[in-house]
This record gives sequence, C-alpha cells and structure tokens, in this order.
Amino acid sequence: MASPDPFFDPGLDDDDFRPGKKDGMGHKCGVFGVFGRDDAAILTALGLHALQHRGQEACGIVTFDGKGGTFRSERHMGLVGDSFSHDGGAVERLPGRAAIGHNRYSTSGRVVLRNIQPIYADLAHGGLAIAHNGNLTNARAIHHDLVQNGAIFQSTMDTEVVLQLTARSMRNRIEDRFIDALRQLQGGYAIVALTNDKLIGARDPWGLRPLVLGEIDGAPVLCSETCALDAIGASFVRNIEAGEVVVIDRERVESLMPFPHVRATPCVFEYVYFARPDSIMHGQSVYETRERFGRVLARESHVDADLICPVPDGGNPAALGYAEASGIPFGFGIIRNHYVGRTFIQPTQSGRQRSISRKHAPNRPILEGKRVVLVDDSIVRGNTSQRIVQMIRDAGASEIHFRVASPPIKHPDFYGIDMPSKEELIASSMTIDQMKRYLKVDSLSFISLSGFYEALGQGKRNDSAPQFADHCFTGDYPTPLLDRDHDMASKEQQLSLLDD
Repeated sequence: MASPDPFFDPGLDDDDFRPGKKDGMGHKCGVFGVFGRDDAAILTALGLHALQHRGQEACGIVTFDGKGGTFRSERHMGLVGDSFSHDGGAVERLPGRAAIGHNRYSTSGRVVLRNIQPIYADLAHGGLAIAHNGNLTNARAIHHDLVQNGAIFQSTMDTEVVLQLTARSMRNRIEDRFIDALRQLQGGYAIVALTNDKLIGARDPWGLRPLVLGEIDGAPVLCSETCALDAIGASFVRNIEAGEVVVIDRERVESLMPFPHVRATPCVFEYVYFARPDSIMHGQSVYETRERFGRVLARESHVDADLICPVPDGGNPAALGYAEASGIPFGFGIIRNHYVGRTFIQPTQSGRQRSISRKHAPNRPILEGKRVVLVDDSIVRGNTSQRIVQMIRDAGASEIHFRVASPPIKHPDFYGIDMPSKEELIASSMTIDQMKRYLKVDSLSFISLSGFYEALGQGKRNDSAPQFADHCFTGDYPTPLLDRDHDMASKEQQLSLLDD
C-alpha cells in the first residue's frame, strides 16, 4: 500500500467485531467505483466527497493502472477534502482508468491505518481490492475458523473476511470466487471490488445496504447514493437489486443473481437518518419522505404552539413538514456550527456535553417566551436531546414539546449502524412518560409505526413480511445473528457458572 502502516493497534479481540461502542448513532460507510475513465481517481474523490456524510473517520482510494499493470492505493485518516485534492498530492499518485473508494465510519475494527479501506491483496489470479459498506453478522465466527486453518489477517475489519474467503475459493473466474465468498456471509453489505480488468458490485440478498449504478459518458459508476452521481455529472441508471452481483468490464455490464431469493428489506434508517436529503432511494426522494414523516407526526400529535423548531440538520425536513401540516410558523431556534465533530465521537460524557454546546447554539430572539415544538429525526441514548432541551429552556422558551420523526428505537442494529447496546437505548428501558421526565419536556411523542409506513408510501406494515428492515423499532431482524447469539450464549454460560 502507498502509506506505511504503523500497526499501533494492540491487536484483535472479540470487541473489534462488535458494533455499538460509541455514544449515539454513527453513519454507515460510503463506497464508490468507476470503470473506464482516465480521471478515475479524481471522479472517485469527488464521489467520496459527496458521500462524506456516511463516514468522517477515514477515506481511501485504490486504482488500477493498466499501463503499468499495478494497483495504487492511498489511505488516510480524516476527511476526503483534506486528503485528496485536485491539484496534486494523493490524486496525482493514483493513475489508472478504474478506481474504487471508501469513506469510513467504523462499526467493526479500530480506527487505525490498517483498518482503512479499500483493502487490497495479490491473489492467485491477480490483484483484488475491496470496499465495503455494512456489517457481517457472522464475521467473527468465520474469522475464528479461518485463523484456525492458518489464515493471517492484516486488519481487524470484517471486510477482510471477504478477501480471505475469495482467496480460498477454487473457482476459475474471479467473479465466481468472489460470489463463493459472499455465499458464506450473513448480514448487510454493499461492496465494490476492483480487479485487473473488472469492477464488481454486490448487494446483500436482503438489500439492507444501498448501491446504485450510474453512467458518465459511457463509463459505468457504482456508489452508495445518487448524490454521488450528481456530484460528478453522471446519470442514474438503476438500483443494484437485492442479492445482485454486477460484473463490469470493457465489453459490458453483466448482472448475476447467484443467491436464493429472499424478500428484500432495505434499511429504513436510510430514509430516517443516513442518506443525504437530495438522494433518491428506491425511487423515493429522501427529502420528501422526511417531510412526510413530519406531516404525519403533526396529524398524530398536534399541540398548540408558537414555533416549530428543528434539531439541525437531521430534523429540518420533518420540522418543515410538521409546520406545513400544523400551520404553526417554522423557525431555526437552534443554529448549528458545522465545523464541530459529531458529539458521539467524544470519549467521555463531559467531553460530549462540551461538544454539544459548541455544536448547537440557541437563537434567543425567536425562542424567548415561545411555546416550542422541537422536532428531531430520532432519539438514541437521549443525552444530546436532554442537553438541547435544557439549552432551549435556558434561552427563555415557555414550553417545549418534543416530537420525533421515527418510532422509538428499542433494539440495536447489527448491519452497519454504529449504535449503543440495547441497555443503553433510552426507549428500551423507559416508557414515553419516563422519557418525557428524563428529557424535562412538557410533552413527548414519536411517530407511530403505522404512520411511519404511511409516510414511506407503504400504507401499513405487513407484520408477516415487512417491507423494510425496521428491527430497531420492532426487534424483527431479517437475518440470522450468529455472532450476537454466540455472545448471548457465552454470557448465559458464564452467569450459570457463577450461580453454581
């Protein structure tokens, strides 16, 4: 790889494959790939910049230089704009007509250089680079078996499991070896992979993680969201289907459907929280969907008030929808400082609280003496929400009514969202009334699950076959959770030994 790896990570332990170690809810990663362009690295950097909201910890690009017959890699901590510029530096060190890139928000593996993607290895049939968005729910079990059989891992990411399994396949074509690896995985993933002569994209059979196909002047593009296509002037072609593998070479874009059919259940949090508002997800405008959440919320939980105030930026569209439906004026009662890191990255509670005060400031003139409806996209732990409520109260609001544009989050995610454990989720341990008292608000309401599905254009939830992966609300996980179940069994065994 282009950058030396300091290997200051003390090593692999079980916790490296366990999501939910940070406060709050972390973005998933973003992936991008382009094939057949002289400016592949520049386009990838632009695409990653558009996907920066999906991960701010690290970024990387791998290209294949057909003239030199070599893969080139640049991996860096921090933001895309700080690492990949258009006027030299890292981009200039990435020649080639094909490239893949990755923005990282870690849900497995510590944040060190060797855990930055894309990852690369020389295999028997040529080089392979992989970038992955998601989380594998059986990664730790596979990792254990591979190590027991002599595998040597260079990172603590679940993504390397895919590389190792591909290397062990006995198939001839690289795409068949790659599919062999995917068949052994459980969980959510959108993967872009680069070989000597192919760009490959894959989406898990449940469609949990998003992946779209675009085109720029005849060159195929794969990326997590349509906003990345807009950023480079590419046109949208279609969504990669759940369970689909696309193989792109100089001649064509080949579509393969190698997995047994299961009902697709895309992650509903793309609409709630993760996707950029200007993206289109499965034919729906993310912005318009979030506005509908607010309109339904206003209908379900109207309250007399003077001001509708969003918690920026996530609550903005829902607050606008709430204001429109309720007839109550909209105003930015909270001003966000966009140059402060996310609150849940802070290692201590006191650090998180200081970060909250730096990140949000009250707009006192429009809050003082007002009955305020505070609208946010979700409540996870409740720490940040509690601080924001107190800030609004201190600014002179006479009443605060909290409205949430998603149902209560009662269960953790295991498919690529960095989320606290069930015990740390406020809605899993408190009733609505208890949460109201904890937040110190005059009233608290969440959108109902039926109203949520109505806003998504689904009418109502089909309990026997839900249209989306809504397990964070319902506990109805779409896939087996082998690693989670193993952890629970081990914990129960330890407790039984203590009882004895």
